[in-house]
Amino acid sequence: MANTEILLESGTNEIEIMEFMIYGELYGINVAKVKEIMMSDKVKPMPHAHSSVEGIFKPRDTMLTVVDLPFYLTGQKTEKQSRDLFVITNFNKMNIAFRVQSVVGIQRISWNDIQKPDKTLNKGEEGVATGIAQCGTELVTILDFEKIVAEIAPETSIQLGEIDALGQRPKSEDRIICVEDSILLAKLIERALRQAGYVNLVQFNNGQEAWNYLHAIKDSEPEDLREQAALIITDIEMPKMDGHRLTKLVKSDSNLKQIPLIIFSSLISPEMEIKGKEIGADEQLSKPEIGHLVTVMDELLTRWDA
Repeated sequence: MANTEILLESGTNEIEIMEFMIYGELYGINVAKVKEIMMSDKVKPMPHAHSSVEGIFKPRDTMLTVVDLPFYLTGQKTEKQSRDLFVITNFNKMNIAFRVQSVVGIQRISWNDIQKPDKTLNKGEEGVATGIAQCGTELVTILDFEKIVAEIAPETSIQLGEIDALGQRPKSEDRIICVEDSILLAKLIERALRQAGYVNLVQFNNGQEAWNYLHAIKDSEPEDLREQAALIITDIEMPKMDGHRLTKLVKSDSNLKQIPLIIFSSLISPEMEIKGKEIGADEQLSKPEIGHLVTVMDELLTRWDA
């Protein structure tokens, strides 16, 4: 059993990737998502579970769902080995165990060295690879664990019913800058915000694209700046430039720092909140709490106009 620690400084645009093997292929996960690594154990099957869900097991006092990652990725049914490991993850305020066949080690690289897979690899649709990383001489496929879990259990993703619960809302022309690399989540966030009345949305696929836009308007007069960027919502994990680096750049600029900025990420934890606070984020919210995001947006925009 091994506990992981967050080692990176805030806003350096670096990521630590834990590499693991499945059928001889290298995959990776952001170390910030890994709670611990355990030897695999007996799993209790659950009736009517998703085909990729092995069942549950209970180390110590915590009940965990176990996902058969080799089966999910390949569709191959294989006999479980005693050397298999459980990678215990924590994101979206959930603890989930993923079976892997071995763990290789940890690499620290820049987000700038991670590229989004070409759409031709996934028949034009977004696959389960959030990026391809060059780690030394090896290419490592960084998996989108949020998408995997959302596919297995859709109720764990963004729910538009939370917007319905807010009741009738006025239409707002405030320009909202939304930075999210996941095609699936970007669409869900856009749909939810439009339903909540925020119809003037500008979306970017990563922090670098957003920074290019913000850098171009940073010398605008205060009134013009307010019209061009009333509020920023950013994910953390993104190729080219992550959300922490984007936040640090925005909050270090004498003009841009007045723009309210919300980090909206599956990685929000007490440790991550410390990092976000250090670089100046106005608020930090955990996905998939879209209703909470909208109420915080309302509050920050009202505060800026006061």
